[in-house]
Parts: sequence; C-alpha cells; structure tokens
Amino acid sequence: MKQETFTDIEYSFRKKKTKREEFLEIMDEIIPWDEWVGVIKPYYPTGKRGRPPMGIEKMLRMYLLQIWFNLSDPATEDAIYDSYAMRKFTGIALTKRKL
Repeated sequence: MKQETFTDIEYSFRKKKTKREEFLEIMDEIIPWDEWVGVIKPYYPTGKRGRPPMGIEKMLRMYLLQIWFNLSDPATEDAIYDSYAMRKFTGIALTKRKL
C-alpha cells in the first residue's frame, strides 16, 4: 500500500479535476498495461551491463506522455516535476526515503 503524501491529501480536496487529469485517469483505466508490458519485455534491457534499467511500465507511461502531449525527453521530465496529474499517472514520487 502506498503512503499518501501531503500533496496527495491537498489534491484530494480540490473541487474540480483538470482535463489533463481526467484524460490520464481514463487512459490509465483503459490501457491493458500487463499485455503491453508483456509485448515489450523480451526486447527490454535486463540490466546486466551499465546502469540498472527503469521499470518497463514506468518507461511506457513516460513514452505515452511524450506522444500525447508532444514533449521532448527534457520537457517530459519537467512536466512530471510540474504536473501532479503526470506524476500520478507515471507513479513517480518526488519524496526521498532515508533508510
């Protein structure tokens, strides 16, 4: 279970959702993530050499954001930092955990 952040709590009390947030929620529901990840998995790097790869589903979600909103790689990164809806869609949390 994911722990809610203060941002999650703050956004839950908003009266209106943005069109972007509504669109991303619909896409999250209708896309068959397990099937798409299964198609990509045989071609995705395993991380035996170099830096460990990011999760397939997270990268797929970021790629779709690029396509849907016509973003470059740096612009996608900036949009994820700036937009709560995009962070929520990709599953990226900006908080750091110290162990």
